[in-house]
Amino acid sequence: MGWGVFALAFIIYWLTMEPTASFWDCGEFIAASYKLQVPHPPGAPFFLLVGRLFSFLSFGDVSKVAYWINFSSVLAGAFTSLLLFWSIVLLARKFYKPEDQPDNRFAILGAGLVGALTYTFCDSAWFSSVEAEVYSLSSFFTAFVFWAMLRWETIQDDAKANRWLIFIFYMMGLSIGVHLLNLVTIPALALIYYFKQYAPSKTGVGITLATSLLVIFVINELIIPGLPSWAGAWEIFFVNSMGMPFSSGVILFGAIIIGALIASVVYSQRRKKAVLNTFLLALTFILVGYSSYVMVIVRSGYNPPINENDPSDIVSFVRYLKREQYGTRPLLYGPYFYAKVQDWQEGDPVYRKGKDKYEVTDHKITVKYNPKEETILPRIWSSEENDQQAYRDILGLKPNEKPTFTDNIRFMFKHQIGWMYVRYFFFNFAGRESDDMSSNWFGPSQWFKQVPQMLAENRGRNNYFMIPFVLGLLGMYLQAIRDTKNFFVIALLFILTGVALVLYLNTPPGEPRARDYIYVGSYYAYAIWVGFAVIAIADLMKRFSTKVKMAGLAATVICLSAPGIMIAQNWDDHNRAGRYFSVDTAINDLQSCAPDSILFTGGDNDTFVQWYVQEVEGIRTDVRVVVASYFNTAWYINQTMRQTNRSEPFPYTLTSHHYREGGPNNPYLPFYDANIKSMDLKQFLDLIKKDHKGLRLYPTNNVIPTRDIVLQVDVEKVKAMKIVPPPLEELIVPEMHLKLEGNYLEIKDLAFLDILATSDWSRPVYVTPTALRQFKVDLTPYVVREGNVFRVLPVLNPDTDEELVNTRDGYERVVNEFQFRGLDDSSMYFSDDYRRAVQNHRNNLNKLAIGLLQEGDMKKAQEIVDLSLRKMPDTAIRYDVASLETVRILFALGKKDQAIDMADTIKQRSYDLAKYYFDEQQYGSDLNLNMAILGEIARIYYINKELGRAEEVEKLYSDLAESINFSRSKM
Repeated sequence: MGWGVFALAFIIYWLTMEPTASFWDCGEFIAASYKLQVPHPPGAPFFLLVGRLFSFLSFGDVSKVAYWINFSSVLAGAFTSLLLFWSIVLLARKFYKPEDQPDNRFAILGAGLVGALTYTFCDSAWFSSVEAEVYSLSSFFTAFVFWAMLRWETIQDDAKANRWLIFIFYMMGLSIGVHLLNLVTIPALALIYYFKQYAPSKTGVGITLATSLLVIFVINELIIPGLPSWAGAWEIFFVNSMGMPFSSGVILFGAIIIGALIASVVYSQRRKKAVLNTFLLALTFILVGYSSYVMVIVRSGYNPPINENDPSDIVSFVRYLKREQYGTRPLLYGPYFYAKVQDWQEGDPVYRKGKDKYEVTDHKITVKYNPKEETILPRIWSSEENDQQAYRDILGLKPNEKPTFTDNIRFMFKHQIGWMYVRYFFFNFAGRESDDMSSNWFGPSQWFKQVPQMLAENRGRNNYFMIPFVLGLLGMYLQAIRDTKNFFVIALLFILTGVALVLYLNTPPGEPRARDYIYVGSYYAYAIWVGFAVIAIADLMKRFSTKVKMAGLAATVICLSAPGIMIAQNWDDHNRAGRYFSVDTAINDLQSCAPDSILFTGGDNDTFVQWYVQEVEGIRTDVRVVVASYFNTAWYINQTMRQTNRSEPFPYTLTSHHYREGGPNNPYLPFYDANIKSMDLKQFLDLIKKDHKGLRLYPTNNVIPTRDIVLQVDVEKVKAMKIVPPPLEELIVPEMHLKLEGNYLEIKDLAFLDILATSDWSRPVYVTPTALRQFKVDLTPYVVREGNVFRVLPVLNPDTDEELVNTRDGYERVVNEFQFRGLDDSSMYFSDDYRRAVQNHRNNLNKLAIGLLQEGDMKKAQEIVDLSLRKMPDTAIRYDVASLETVRILFALGKKDQAIDMADTIKQRSYDLAKYYFDEQQYGSDLNLNMAILGEIARIYYINKELGRAEEVEKLYSDLAESINFSRSKM
């Protein structure tokens, strides 16, 4: 039956698997797996090795590489379900003994079946099992070590049992190369060990839990970053102090560790010290599994195109492991979000491999705050502007009101535990309102409520009538009274992989996407209790019938309603078969660029799928994709100074010396008011290159002495190059005034300006809309839209409220090179990420159509609008905010009937949604958005007065707005 569970999970996952790279990290992981490259810290080398093996199944067809790497997650997910089935059966046998009553086995097998399938079809597990992310393989390792520990418990022969313990630690070592979540299971495994070996007592349980936490500390702190850190210290000593060659310290340290382990194992075996021998072998096998990380250093040394943090030596490898680029989060003590920095203390030196020794490039900084602005257990700590506002909104704080410790704890319970965990938990066992990131879980008050069409047809709207949740409570109660010891084991696993993880991560409110996949171990534990509900119901039935077998079978059938309703509700929003627009989005971005261009991106979904397209499918490898945030680091700037694929090195005036860590330009150049109205950019770069003392007004940093940075333009040369389309040539300017926004330039801004000045327009430079907002100089007057992206050109936009559009190149690329696979298929599911990508494309095509209209080319404008409506129709992906612009364009093209039909459709949907949110007192972004849409449609109708429809829409808007304002005033 267990293998039957495996087969069913395998088939369902495979049928619904995404055929290519999906959004977020998947594109990066697939590209890194295919060529064994170095993804974002702390890496996942064993996952990459597994992905590399599965990529061979493509047999040279690069378009199938993503398919087969995704397939590895399918297989891992199916094995996770199998192991869960076996685990439930092993647990159930402890208190529902088949040896006492042979027919009990029917209820036991039913419990395994129901629990395993409930987990298989729950939202988070299904989501992770159909894409190339680490969480499916990580869940497999978690399931495996838990099952193996239960299997160990059944073995009476100590020698054979110890082999299982060693095997468990080996699997933990391998799991480190996937994700660290597996380590959280150690306390639960320790309790299983304790309950078998000793007579339980409170003191014994306490000592066991303390020991298990010590084991986690040893692995997570002393082994994972600790051993490389010590090796790095040896390396620096032997190279810098002893004058020995690079790697001598690492080799000697490694030899000593390996020698000490061998000697210790031999000693323990000869002296017949079984416990010590088992401990040493377990430690050895953890290190053997952990050794997958050697791949990171080896591959980084070959400078692959994706080489994040460049961990090619032991010193940089340690920083990579510790995820230092992401900073730290306070756990037990730290500042409130409003805390002001009082002092900076210089800490340990930061080394980087030099020519013949390791050079100190910087020092770690410890920030000191006013003790009155710090607290124990800090939960509202992030000083990011968006996070600060979110804290105030969530807690209802006034603009300058300082939070109290009570507010701090209230945020922990309300948002971190309530919103960021409990809500996700109920997504999996009760249902959810929609697939929108801000949606809530599906409570009983909503079960039979009438909702607007747009909400009702959202395929992410799933209602399980709380059946899985209630069954879990029943199973939890049963185990608590029938098998208290193992109840604590499962409860500990449930808490440690759920609420405890929430507290440890201490997540700020500004998350770009849902994080439910992090807590999948908690859902795994709860699925065990869902399975035990079969036994609880079977026991109840036995009170009314002596047929134990029938009671078990009937209880199984009843409880199968949980996974049954889950697969019925979840199929339509977890079926990713046939979706390709994530990849098409990346292709369209790249095809928007001229040959040998540089494209600056601003986020994961801008970047990672583009890396996949280039590194795996080999599309537009002449375009260099640059992540704006990474461009703030010396290692990333250095990588742009060499050729990658078909992309030439970047042109720079400054050298890697000027962009180095700890240099006079790092991490930023503060603004210093020197009463200089403006400064020539090339002159500024020349002064930096010469290390001019006039810029060194602070001890360690150069400054930017003006807010107006001027780039001189050779107008005649630019015209001769024909990089500016003819309709925009009259806007070419002899000077570009790049205004400083804020009080400093970051390294990325300096490097960006360096490229602009040095390339002298010979290298096309593009930015995505998200990247445009990340630079500290205002580029908006000097960008021209080409397809999906903006090109930086020496043209001055007289009205930045309206975009300049290169209609010549934009039209050719959209019509001939853009892809929109599957967007016209109404049977396909498009998640919120896809819908946002479609909205962006609709907007981009609208801008092109408007540009064509302004040039008087009605025919091509009509063609672009028709293409947009044909490729991205309302029947497959409903009209959105960008569609309002389409309505305006249709009016301008004389297509009044089509425009009115489209506007009325949007109007009715927006009114229904706004009315619903108002009635539900959900005064959030959804209500505001739909009210804004109603107001915009009224304005469109006022512009077209002859229609006589404006008053009708305005009345809907004003009546609803009056009710909303009245309700808010009362609240």
